[in-house]
Amino acid sequence: MKILFFVGSMNAGGAERVAAELANAWVQRGDEVCLAPTFLGTTDSFYDLDPQVQFRPLSQHIGWFPPGLTLLRKWRAIRKSYQDFQPDVVVSFLTNVNVNVLVALKGVATPILVCERTNPVFSQSADKRLKKLRSKLYPRAAKVVLQTQDAAEAFVKLEPQLQDIAVIPNPIAADLAQLPLATHVEKTQDCQLVAMGRLVPAKQFQQLIQAFAMVAEQYPEWTLHIYGEGPERDKLEQRAELAGVKDRVFLPGKTTTPWQSLAEAQLFVLTSAYEGFPNVLLEAMTLGLPCVTVDCPSGPKELSQNGHDAVLVPLDDPAALEQALSELMSDSRLRGLLGQRAAVSVRERFGMEQVLEQWDQVFEQVGVKVQ
Repeated sequence: MKILFFVGSMNAGGAERVAAELANAWVQRGDEVCLAPTFLGTTDSFYDLDPQVQFRPLSQHIGWFPPGLTLLRKWRAIRKSYQDFQPDVVVSFLTNVNVNVLVALKGVATPILVCERTNPVFSQSADKRLKKLRSKLYPRAAKVVLQTQDAAEAFVKLEPQLQDIAVIPNPIAADLAQLPLATHVEKTQDCQLVAMGRLVPAKQFQQLIQAFAMVAEQYPEWTLHIYGEGPERDKLEQRAELAGVKDRVFLPGKTTTPWQSLAEAQLFVLTSAYEGFPNVLLEAMTLGLPCVTVDCPSGPKELSQNGHDAVLVPLDDPAALEQALSELMSDSRLRGLLGQRAAVSVRERFGMEQVLEQWDQVFEQVGVKVQ
């Protein structure tokens, strides 16, 4: 099977990581994959690619055009990539890339699968113009792929003209799947509550700091560590000081070793207002870290199996969040049991083999013969 895979760039982003993981997995089982970043400034990949993956940025196909005709240049390059590779199926990630691919490949017989990598109902990454183009062009796709059932159901309500919807979650990263489970969840001293994400309002870290402050006095052995960087740093530091926990709340910035940081923690918490697919929650659960997560759209409910494999609390319910944190912070045995259950569950459901099977089912549904 020949898969032509379009992505925006191959920088250090979540969609790019998943693209690299899928491309590597497909070629390692015997498929041919051409990975084509559409951002014209892309020359290499931040993520390691198997040598068998044919990495062909669109910039390789750009001829001379007047500077004002960037889109025309891009469409021509997409078409050239298609003609050169002659794929059995085209896969595209991200809204703006999907729109350009559907324009450039209008009329081709090859099925095109376009994939939303955020929750399209809540995401602010698409402006009005892009949303209009999405509504107009997505019906041309053989399938529209989303990451969670919640997102798919909401998207169909938003775009009722779309009938061919599929749900395929992100896989667990290959390197992560090989790591041992967290070994410190049963500690009773010097315990870390950890969160990760950009320091932006959508992650609701101010609410997390406030919730931690409400229970911190009962658990003096606990500290809160929020990994990430962003424009809310000053506000978060101020909130910690006003709440009286500035000496127990740490903002260490971005971490280049997120899995190690998670493995050293005793409890993970996610407080986002919305998610596309919460990779960091999946990663924490994979490592066997007990997790508390708000029931935001979309992903936590499915990852936790309705609260069975992680503690699921209602969105915008501070009392419920405080209670959940308190229960787990006070009980090392419960943390250990929940973490073990989480690891077994997600490793069975989101392993690469299981996710590839779901992709194969979709390929077959659109008429592609899977070898």
